[in-house]
Amino acid sequence: MNDELQKEIAKRRTFAIISHPDAGKTTLTEKLLLYGGAIHLAGSIKSRKTARHAVSDWMEIEKQRGISVTSSVLQFDYADCRINILDTPGHQDFSEDTYRTLMATDSAVMILDAAKGVEAQTKKLFHICKERGIPIFTFINKLDRYGKAPLDLMDELENVLGIRAYPMNWPIGTDGNYKGVWNRKNNRAELFAADSSHGQTTRESTIFALDDKNFIAAVGETDYQNLQDDISLLTEAGEPFDRAKIDAGELTPLFFGSAMTNFGVQNFLEEFLRLAPPPAAHNSSKGIIEPNTENFSAFVFKIQANMNPAHRDRLAFIRICSGKFTRGMSVRHERSGKTVKLAEPQQFLAQNRQIVEEAYPGDIVGLFDPGIFGIGDTLTSENDKFTFADFPVFPPEKFARIRAKDTMKHKQFIKGVTELTQEGAIQLFTQAGGGTDNFIVGAVGELQFEVLEYRLKNEYGTQILMNRLPYETARWLYLPEGNAPITPATLKGADRGMFVLDRHERPVLLVDNEWALGWIRENNPELILKETPQ
Repeated sequence: MNDELQKEIAKRRTFAIISHPDAGKTTLTEKLLLYGGAIHLAGSIKSRKTARHAVSDWMEIEKQRGISVTSSVLQFDYADCRINILDTPGHQDFSEDTYRTLMATDSAVMILDAAKGVEAQTKKLFHICKERGIPIFTFINKLDRYGKAPLDLMDELENVLGIRAYPMNWPIGTDGNYKGVWNRKNNRAELFAADSSHGQTTRESTIFALDDKNFIAAVGETDYQNLQDDISLLTEAGEPFDRAKIDAGELTPLFFGSAMTNFGVQNFLEEFLRLAPPPAAHNSSKGIIEPNTENFSAFVFKIQANMNPAHRDRLAFIRICSGKFTRGMSVRHERSGKTVKLAEPQQFLAQNRQIVEEAYPGDIVGLFDPGIFGIGDTLTSENDKFTFADFPVFPPEKFARIRAKDTMKHKQFIKGVTELTQEGAIQLFTQAGGGTDNFIVGAVGELQFEVLEYRLKNEYGTQILMNRLPYETARWLYLPEGNAPITPATLKGADRGMFVLDRHERPVLLVDNEWALGWIRENNPELILKETPQ
């Protein structure tokens, strides 16, 4: 085994941050960068007065709306660890991008709003992590405001998500007016100084032993006694610490804090790095690929066009799974069977980038993409031949017909729609014989249409006319082998929906309800309908 490779793997921590919208995900991401030394001044995503925006939100529409609509990649070093954070969209309309991102991570940080607890999108994202069996760390955010009692939030995790929690720290004080946290591992209290910078700089704190008279005086007898009672309850009735359960995603380490005011953030970062796993093995067509395998391998989990508007570039983001990556290396692109030279690999702090000379399993690297890469593609050493497990595809539920408003901008329109489709931002269909003037786009949620329109206008210089279609369901159509190809003429009831082809020329039927779908099944008994392409 290569000692250098093993040492580098052990330093890596690659994780995603997930939450319901507005729980503070992007703010916490930025504060981890602040405490990690990657940035020197934090700015609230909603700070309109100073026109400053979160480091991880680089797309113009994100800055305007105060939301994340695409996954960002952020890399920095702290405490002898190489940290790869994947900040994901919180909005449910972008679940597919989040799902793909989670395929590239080894653990997840789940943020809950202390006042709202477990919300709808949190449930969905949690279950994706649960299916993968990756460790989940929970950060209860917004402790600077009134919220639910800490014990009630623990109960909610168990009753709503079905996961037990082990508090790593515990808030000291009263609801909305917490003074600090008790660190369970070292049995010390940390009291925070007043936040005079509005969260822009790191927050000073003082560490006390629990029996220190100065500590008791600082918090007051009532809060001190409440803390003692809570500690006794957690010790006697709480879940015991179990590293194996944490690693299996069955027990979540729980942290309390406020990302906005930097309350408890450093403690969370240091404990997370101590407990979070290094890069894991991945399933492939030839079995398990361990990260310490000498041969290089990686997969593409994200494609992003126009991260640099000045150059209109297109980047494919890869997760390195095994071996050592070096600039200029030649690899096998499994889907095409061709050899590709990786000449300009880049690493990121959001849109800020630098050329990387080498990288290791767990690292995220951006590759210049001339149009050859696709989401889910496998890259291997030239003498290897295998593919990693397929990425799931979400079936679209919203559909619209689009065309260029100005026919003189048709070339830009085609380029934009094609590239955004390859990113996975939308799914593209055409009506048989309709050509490029008859594009049908499918999306998981309504907001994706807004982002599509915005990006076509601002990144490709073309405005579009968009007509919403009444369909809510897409089904890919297949027949047993040996049968004639499916066409509108051979499909009974094709007029009950819209017969289209996806971008790989596979037939798809769009219908507006389950009743129409049932009619199609009954009248075409040999027909096989799939929610996603096979």
